Amino acid sequence: MCSVRTDERTWRDRLRTREDNWKQVFPRVKAAYLRWKYRVPGRQEERKRKAPEENTPSEEGAPSSEHTVVCVDLYSLRKEISVVVSSGQWTVEALALAGYLGNTPVGPSIAISFETLELFRCLKLVKPSFSTEAFAKLVCYKYYMVYRRHYRTALADAFDIYLEVLDDVDAEIQELLGRGDPNWRPRFGCPPCGYKLEGEVPLRFDRTGSMDANNSLKRLLRKYRNVGDRRVHKNPYYLPPAFVDQFAKQVPARQAQPKPTADLGGDGDDVDGTDPAPTSAPDPTDTEGDPTDGEAGAPSPCATNWKAAAADEKKKLWGGFDETGIFASACRHGRILWIADMIQSGELAKYGIAMVDKINTELPGNILLGYDIGCVFQGTLARSSAGPEFRKRGSLCIVNAFHGYSHSYLCQLHHHPNVITGAGIEDLETMERIFSGSNALASIIRYASKYRRHALITLHFHRWDEDKYTNLAIFLRNNYLQAMKIVEESEEFLRTVLPQLQLTEAQLIEAAEEERVYFSTLRDENPDDEWALSYVERLEDLRAMKCVPFRFVSGTSSSEGPGLSFQAPYTGPITDYNAHARETRRTESVNRVLRTRIDTLDQELAEIEDTWNMARWLPTDPRYTTAKAYIATRRYHQALGKLQRLVIQRLFELHKLHLAQTGYKMRTHIAKNMQKRSSAIRRAIATYNKVAAALQKPLVDWNQVSHYSFVREFALLHGSWNDVSGKTWARPEVRQAIGTWRRLQRAGEEIQIVYRDARRLHTHIRDEQDDFAALLKQLKDSNDILHGPTLEFIRHREAQNAYNLAFLDELHKDPRFAGEKTPGRREGRAVTSEHSIPRIFSDHGTIETDIGSEEMYDDDAQAQAGALLDYIAQ
Repeated sequence: MCSVRTDERTWRDRLRTREDNWKQVFPRVKAAYLRWKYRVPGRQEERKRKAPEENTPSEEGAPSSEHTVVCVDLYSLRKEISVVVSSGQWTVEALALAGYLGNTPVGPSIAISFETLELFRCLKLVKPSFSTEAFAKLVCYKYYMVYRRHYRTALADAFDIYLEVLDDVDAEIQELLGRGDPNWRPRFGCPPCGYKLEGEVPLRFDRTGSMDANNSLKRLLRKYRNVGDRRVHKNPYYLPPAFVDQFAKQVPARQAQPKPTADLGGDGDDVDGTDPAPTSAPDPTDTEGDPTDGEAGAPSPCATNWKAAAADEKKKLWGGFDETGIFASACRHGRILWIADMIQSGELAKYGIAMVDKINTELPGNILLGYDIGCVFQGTLARSSAGPEFRKRGSLCIVNAFHGYSHSYLCQLHHHPNVITGAGIEDLETMERIFSGSNALASIIRYASKYRRHALITLHFHRWDEDKYTNLAIFLRNNYLQAMKIVEESEEFLRTVLPQLQLTEAQLIEAAEEERVYFSTLRDENPDDEWALSYVERLEDLRAMKCVPFRFVSGTSSSEGPGLSFQAPYTGPITDYNAHARETRRTESVNRVLRTRIDTLDQELAEIEDTWNMARWLPTDPRYTTAKAYIATRRYHQALGKLQRLVIQRLFELHKLHLAQTGYKMRTHIAKNMQKRSSAIRRAIATYNKVAAALQKPLVDWNQVSHYSFVREFALLHGSWNDVSGKTWARPEVRQAIGTWRRLQRAGEEIQIVYRDARRLHTHIRDEQDDFAALLKQLKDSNDILHGPTLEFIRHREAQNAYNLAFLDELHKDPRFAGEKTPGRREGRAVTSEHSIPRIFSDHGTIETDIGSEEMYDDDAQAQAGALLDYIAQ
């Protein structure tokens, strides 16, 4: 009777053993895959400089034996595959030579064809939410089998190795092309951003990008489970957690998170028209700040709104997740720069600081960086180690366009792309579009291991980058057409409107600057009157103090100031010495306090008089009487000023609410912030009506105020010190002209950006074709095993380049195009012989169809490439 040996290893031990075995056999499997894929006959063509180690497999048996393994192949639907395993060969290696990949390195139970795995990979590229389980069920359906969980496990294990093989081959191809540096992709992967040419006209910003956090790509925290998959996925996108944590303590928490509130009434004294600032102290254990913790003093309305939203998100999702999302950055053309995992936290300052530090280190020149809280993040950045270099380069962090419309109007005048010189017409909402695509991954990575989560995210974003590269020329062409349309319409509008407004362009610019200054100094009370009011209040306090009689003995006082009197003796049986002593000490204490207060007021008044070089005002002085009269109604004027400030900001923000082409989600976000502004006005009205009723002033009705469309309808506000009804820039038609003029400036900048980026892309394609031709010749002459995958990579790339060249040609043919139509030379690149460059543009600028050559393709491939180019050209 034989006994069955029980495997007492843990799941982690089994996974570690399997991973160690895969490391031994992986070079052999990769080489076998390349020989099968590209029909390389024999092992002698393997690359000598990277020959796989000749390790003897643990399953080596007889000199030659036949192994039969259950297989999965959706193209043939065969159920078994038999391979001959030679001496010194692994079974998975023999399977790979036959076109199949085993699910384990030793004794595979199931082999899946490379074609089936490639089909699954392509499905995931176009449908990120397509899960392994769904594909396994599809396989079972085609094989007329009942689905079992181990089928999905086998498919997932084989797919992991297949992706590793493809990634390793791609890394070798990139190294051959001189792109082996991990930072090559963010530096030069987007040609319009990084392919700087000699003799370029410098623009305000060398690059434009954006960054933001997304909490959809979460992964559950396995708190009570000993997770076995300890593999680390190597990819060029992710910033290591250790690098990000270097910036964890640089910006400590400065304000507590506000608690959500539904209060729409009451008399809350909110500072800037948002929810009241938190009164609770920060958690002493929470030493990491968020992106808004850089500003000193009370939080701005932008920071307060952001903190309120962050607190709500924390309440909803932080508890049960290890990675709570990702923080990512991208260039203006949509290609990813870097990604960082947000680990058991919300959107902390360290993620943004780490991203900026990486930009400072790896990307030359300055950058315009869009961030949904960029207005206050600049202060956070200034407190960090990355801030000085960021500022030294002339880089700038601003808010995104649609997010900016939910910020305070003062913020919009300083940090919105519409008012930033050099910003162009890009809205910098790139990350919102990127996250909209990546959200499809959320359902399949929620329960995945760290390794598979990173593998799937990387697979998705790699394809995203390829799609963005394919559409670079379309992006530039569309931006150019949009900018030219803005220029033509704006110039015509200003030519018509400015004479009607009796304004010149210089006066319009001056009015725009006056508006900026006005909102920068907008307060509840005139700051020029504050010193006079403070001075008169102290004079009144001093007069009141001197009118208080000094007490010397019980029952006696003097209104003439300090003097002496004698206490009548107390006699009789009920005389209590201790009681009279306590009263005497109390009286002396009051007198000391009174004298100290008088001395302090005298000193403060003397300092004010010395500062303003004036004599002490008398009660008969006209300035004294004016200030004293204002003090009597000061609470009323303060309430009126606050109401005016909130109403003006709300009315100037309200017209942004129904922007054309604004998505529903973004419009909802803006509306929510407008509701907060409205609730602040409601509270300000309640405060105003209280003090107005006491002075018999006209009251304000909220229902009436909520329907005002412009400030001139609010007649009550015309009596406040900072009335805007008579200012040029406050007129609706002038404000429309100012907005049009700003849009015209941004469109002109965008045209120059397109001229620069189009020539960079054109030059990159030409140089890349030269590099491709030289590399293919080298690989073919040396009979290198990587000739096949390199040729496949180049064929995909040339299809993308042909597509870009077709739209570049269309852009060049536009009669309004005034940029360079010929390629330039990249800085630092050696001069290449003209005859060695496979030309894609003819001398007349039309597309030639000889992009594929006999050296590079066979006849069928060349014919397909030519047909593709003919189609694109038409």
